Amino acid sequence: MTASLQRGYDKRLMLFSGRANPVLAEGIARQLGVDLGPITLKTFSNDEVYCRYEESIRGADVFLVQPMCANPAAGVNANDALLELLVMVDAAVGASAHRVIAVTPWYGYSRQDKKSAPREPISARMVARTLEAVGVDRVLTMDLHAGQLQGFFGIPVDHMTALMMLADHFAGLDDDLVVVAPDAGRVKLNKQFATRMGAGLAILDKERPAQQVAEINQVIGDVRGKTAIIVDDIIDTAGTLRAAGEAVARAGARRVFAAATHAVFSGRAYENLAASPFERIVVTDTIPLRPGAPPTIDVVSCAPLLADSIRRIFTDDSVSEVFGGKNHLF
Repeated sequence: MTASLQRGYDKRLMLFSGRANPVLAEGIARQLGVDLGPITLKTFSNDEVYCRYEESIRGADVFLVQPMCANPAAGVNANDALLELLVMVDAAVGASAHRVIAVTPWYGYSRQDKKSAPREPISARMVARTLEAVGVDRVLTMDLHAGQLQGFFGIPVDHMTALMMLADHFAGLDDDLVVVAPDAGRVKLNKQFATRMGAGLAILDKERPAQQVAEINQVIGDVRGKTAIIVDDIIDTAGTLRAAGEAVARAGARRVFAAATHAVFSGRAYENLAASPFERIVVTDTIPLRPGAPPTIDVVSCAPLLADSIRRIFTDDSVSEVFGGKNHLF
């Protein structure tokens, strides 16, 4: 007699997409050489979300691609995307998936990571707790607004960065480059970006008198006659970015570019970017662009990076080796 029963176990990877960014999910699937799993997702007339996996996922490692962002083409807003992810996770747990991994390159509510005034919520922590409560085993995300957000989770968080991808996009641009940090909180990220490109570094002196309002006081560093690249993690309404570009141009920069991982582009973002001095604005596809984007916007796909990370999670290989252990930017 024996105290255990040994059986062979073949791991299975299954990839499913929510409605927030199916184009990115399809790109990841192509990189992995798999088809997206069949799933029914819909919103009832009373605005409740419905989910059903159309084939067995029992015993599989289930990866759910769902950034917490709006997708007007699918008729979902950011809150719909978050709730849909929670419903997908709950359905996968109930269907006896072996592991459920949330692939959410844009982590919603990430800027609400602390109390800036009395009686405010820490919404980023609430989202983390909610994901854990419904049964997520692991989270794969990209360029969190603050690296400390990982501390809100009691489960593994794989934090990817688009820094190298964006830097490589600008390779060979000019010899006289300067990378401009939009505020003091982004200096570490911009310093690594500048080091990779062999560029100088400058900093903008920025203050926020109110939410979504920024004032640029001065440029700290030499940008005169140089090609300047302003690097940030998020572009939202682009009002701050426009002001930053104008400040750098006034300081004498010869050419001005911008780069960011997450193209939220809400409100008057397109109008601000169209009126800005930027020659090109380079972003990734963590969030789908809504129609009407200015022609100055270039999109770099993060599907290869996320696919490589998913493959390593599935095979229990080192994820940090994707960046040589240098993905801790904050």
